[in-house]
Amino acid sequence: MGFFSKAQNNASWLALVPQRDGIAAASVRFGAGAKPAVTLATFFPGTPSAESLEKAARETHSANYRCTTVLAGGEYQFMSVESPNVPRDELKSAMRWRLKDILDFPVDDATFDVLDMPLDPNAVVRPQQSVFAIAARNSVVAARQKQFNAARVKLRVIDIPEMAQRNVSALLEQDGRGVAMLSFGEDGGLLTVSWRGELYLSRRIDVLLSQLLDDDHDRKHQSFDKITLELQRSLDNFERQFSFISVARLVLAPTGATGLDEYLSSNLYTRVETLDLGSILDLERVPDLADAGRQQRFFVPIGAALRVEEGAA
Repeated sequence: MGFFSKAQNNASWLALVPQRDGIAAASVRFGAGAKPAVTLATFFPGTPSAESLEKAARETHSANYRCTTVLAGGEYQFMSVESPNVPRDELKSAMRWRLKDILDFPVDDATFDVLDMPLDPNAVVRPQQSVFAIAARNSVVAARQKQFNAARVKLRVIDIPEMAQRNVSALLEQDGRGVAMLSFGEDGGLLTVSWRGELYLSRRIDVLLSQLLDDDHDRKHQSFDKITLELQRSLDNFERQFSFISVARLVLAPTGATGLDEYLSSNLYTRVETLDLGSILDLERVPDLADAGRQQRFFVPIGAALRVEEGAA
């Protein structure tokens, strides 16, 4: 199984995502002319295992869905690389040779995929095409498949947090402008920039959600300083590299923490907004998601469940 594998039916996605203290399950239904509706957001506490996954799958009736899961931040590598100058149908095989010199493990031990990064449609001179390469050790992918097989769950897709976050960002785009989004979780911070539904930037920030929730004022503000510096550098570099994309705002994903939005607003030139998932999703069937901490728990699973196949209506 590769990343972003295509599924074959029109059932909704069910994201079953192992977390440090349990399994988060989420599903979203799309409707014509309405906000996507979160139809399921359930957390199964405990150490993730085949048994707990089987319980989660049984109670969420996973057989009625297309099932996906999401790798943790340390389980894969995400890189921007120059695209080999080959026909599209030869890109993946050509990329294998390029990755040999980039990965920190043998390419023969890798499961990898390639994600397009569209060029400026109005450019007079066509710059070198870049793509994102996503690679994980075969052993990591096999272990996740084995876990789901043992739980009798038919896993259709293994996804990554960047794509889940991109799916949420796509609901926020307006006026042809790009959206920068910053989220925090067990693996630290993740900054992405998307435009026209495509991902153009991914940066990891070495600050954990637990540090944002720290009661110590000084330690918390040291984390705020670190985040601000990384954002300034990343957004400045992005503006130079992708001058054709205007980033209108930085959207802070739900964290349940206080103070970061005000701090960033005071120290960045980019407008900062805090996301309430209820502004872009119908949460009527999951009223407990009104809580920001609860939204943080389900941010990635919901993003994964927002997956839309190419060519889907």
